[in-house]
Amino acid sequence: MAERQAPLHAQDKLAFLLSFVPFLMEHERISVQEVADHFGVSAQRIREAVELIAVSGIPGETGQYQHGDLFDLAWDDFEENDQIVLTNLVAIDDAPRFSGREAAALIAGLQYLSALPENADRAAIATLMTKLSRGASGIPSQVAVEASDSDATLALIRESVTTGVQLEFDYLNARGEHERRRVDPLRVESVDADWYLRGWCHLREGVRTFRLDRIGNPKITTEAITFHAADVRLPETLFEGSADDLIVTLDIDPVAAPLLADYIPDDAVSTEVDGRRRTSVRVSHYHGLKRLVAGLPGVVTVVDPPEARAVVAGWAAAGAARYEEG
Repeated sequence: MAERQAPLHAQDKLAFLLSFVPFLMEHERISVQEVADHFGVSAQRIREAVELIAVSGIPGETGQYQHGDLFDLAWDDFEENDQIVLTNLVAIDDAPRFSGREAAALIAGLQYLSALPENADRAAIATLMTKLSRGASGIPSQVAVEASDSDATLALIRESVTTGVQLEFDYLNARGEHERRRVDPLRVESVDADWYLRGWCHLREGVRTFRLDRIGNPKITTEAITFHAADVRLPETLFEGSADDLIVTLDIDPVAAPLLADYIPDDAVSTEVDGRRRTSVRVSHYHGLKRLVAGLPGVVTVVDPPEARAVVAGWAAAGAARYEEG
């Protein structure tokens, strides 16, 4: 006796067919039973769905269905071997596709994101990368994200989040002071080439930001994480000001101003000087200006105080001297 199954409502049938066709497109050859098992329906319903899409399509310019206007499949394989092999796709296959280069760039980005601790569902990311490769108009270039010195630290942060235990490490702050910190990792973020860990610091009893390349000797503890990302309100800006911060006046090219937004206090006064924006930024130490200014060559000038100018100028002169020695 043929297997019976309750008929689907129109809305459910539409949802089924909308997912049914893309699923077949992902599999060059698949048996009726495998498709039935995937969707949790009977094999007979799958055969009926195949026969339905075989008479579906979009009429040509004349309003009549011509060859190529309908879905088609390898009928001998379907009828004799119960295998589904689509041989012609309509409309769905006409959607714009990523080029091979675009797909390669997206895949590289996904590889990078898959290493971050908050992206726990790395299987879903791997599936998406496969779909990008298959759906591109050309073969994506073989790319890989180069390993960095922070990768080992990122791996430990991910393990800390996965196992639910705290992370402990030595930290060198901007003032050159070493401290042993124990944190609940909350989020990993990047600013340009630098990576930062935002976590609940049990030494400071609050949320703190740590630059990954200043973290040393990290290890997983046996203490359970007390604060999770959902339990803590993280500030929108990466860098939070403190009473100990130093104020430095800068002249900034308008195009570079958004790049320094996290450093500019809310109450900072800005004026225009010779086509540039003169404003103030907070830094924890004058030596922290060196990397900030070096990352924006020619578009940022340190105006005041004199000590800050001297620190940056001395650092730049030392770098130039090394080139002359070479």
